[in-house]
Amino acid sequence: MHGPVTEVIQFIDLNAYSIIFLFLVGFIGGLVSGFIGSGGAFVLTPGMMSLGVPGTVAVASNMCHKFPKALVGAIKRFKYGQVDLKLGLIMGVFAEIGVQMGIMVQRRILESFGEAGSNLYVSFIFVMVLVIVGSFVMRDAMKIKKSSGPAKGGTTLAKRLQQIELWPMITFKTANLRISMWFLVPVALATGMLAATIAVGGFIGVPGLMYVIGATSIVASASELVIAFVMGLGGTLIWAYYGSVDIRLVMIILAGSLFGVQLGAIGTTYVKDYMIKYVMAVIMLIVAVSRFFAIPKYLNQLHVTSFNEASVSIMTQISFAVMCFALLTGASIILFSLFKARSVERAVLAGS
Repeated sequence: MHGPVTEVIQFIDLNAYSIIFLFLVGFIGGLVSGFIGSGGAFVLTPGMMSLGVPGTVAVASNMCHKFPKALVGAIKRFKYGQVDLKLGLIMGVFAEIGVQMGIMVQRRILESFGEAGSNLYVSFIFVMVLVIVGSFVMRDAMKIKKSSGPAKGGTTLAKRLQQIELWPMITFKTANLRISMWFLVPVALATGMLAATIAVGGFIGVPGLMYVIGATSIVASASELVIAFVMGLGGTLIWAYYGSVDIRLVMIILAGSLFGVQLGAIGTTYVKDYMIKYVMAVIMLIVAVSRFFAIPKYLNQLHVTSFNEASVSIMTQISFAVMCFALLTGASIILFSLFKARSVERAVLAGS
């Protein structure tokens, strides 16, 4: 299909089942967002697409719901002293430039290859990025757990970059680091581009802040909420201009996520540092499997492959089932960690 975008995009019909599912997806997405600092889009976008929402609409609607939720999470974690506001705002400005670039890419694909092409692009990038980043974060989480030591901000790469005096140098008090602005820019641009093209910036932004910039996972996950607010607000206005935002989806997932994001933010004050990375990695890898099984359907629609309809139907159902499993797994790990940590705290207080 090569017509105008407005002719390509179709909003889905909503029924009681889809509304309940979207609310639960929103709640768990919010839970994950508050806990790991990501916008939870790697849960929400595939969750919406599994109901048949076009990739572009899922991306745009997700970005629209993201900035108010990110604001709530950022305020909550700012009160805990975890947010480096200066870092978040500077990164947010450059991320917004990346958002505009990403929207251009997504629209060009939609105009050239239609809805199936856009869905394939979103799913393929999801699988690729989720596997790469998820594996890296999982390895790091296991390394921290084995060391049994407190989490340290920065890696060998981050420490080397911090030693390079390339004007302008910027000092971040809450993050307790000093680094050249030119090392912030590529991380911010990548965050913004992914946020606009697949509605995901946090799982690039958070690892980027940890492994490239050198912030601890607590400060990185909290400060990324500020970045998500800045780029989410700007991106929403552009997507809304193109008519890609389904406000019904926005309100449903926002209603669920506003509950989840506060519970998730509280959880960060009780759990060990490696657990945040562990949760992030587990959910990423399971969602990657879900999106992988969705790809054959889009390849068929583009006439790239010719899988029989029965096989495609089975793979689509597997994709949805794995998606549900990812949601339940993520929520279970976070809630179990939260209640376990609080029980230990109460036991200590009772004994003292």
